[in-house]
Amino acid sequence: MAEEIGLRERKKQRMYQDVSDIAVGLFLEKGFDAVSVAEIAAAAGISKPTLFRYFPAKEDLVLHRIADHREEAARIVADADSPLGALRRHFLDGLDRYDPVTGLNDDPRVLAYHSLLYGTPSLVARVYEYLQRSEAALAEALGGGLDARLAAGQIIAVRRVLAEENWRRIAAGEPVAQVRADAVAAAERAFERLAAGLPWLA
Repeated sequence: MAEEIGLRERKKQRMYQDVSDIAVGLFLEKGFDAVSVAEIAAAAGISKPTLFRYFPAKEDLVLHRIADHREEAARIVADADSPLGALRRHFLDGLDRYDPVTGLNDDPRVLAYHSLLYGTPSLVARVYEYLQRSEAALAEALGGGLDARLAAGQIIAVRRVLAEENWRRIAAGEPVAQVRADAVAAAERAFERLAAGLPWLA
């Protein structure tokens, strides 16, 4: 029975990924606003009601690619003796892996995705909602209360700005190897300043 449930869940996740990939491909080709939900459903071979069952909003088709990262910071600090130390190590490890979430990645598909994400007003608004949920989850993991919310806001903002700076420079044509050295130094500096301002999390 457990194996059957596991198979169903894998098929469901595969459906999410396939439909999202089809939608993002169409958005990159024609522009986000030029592609209708009906066109996406037809291309994916499913009905509109089925598509909306998986993705309640059109923007969710794009944000699905980074949905796993929404509560990432909260997961990282859950059992950490030093929440900021754990977050710092995780971000630096991401830079070492050229993780697209850090912005340090020059794959044309990643650059195109980020251009779509940050170049479409409705997607930018959706990203803001996504970041708010990330902050709320992190604040809860840090113990809740105003101090935790203030700290979570600073941490999520630092991660976002670091990633956007990396993406911006690479999108402008700078070699990823050149950006990487600055990205590591900037991350180290940013987390040092967070630790100085939030000693209870260091």
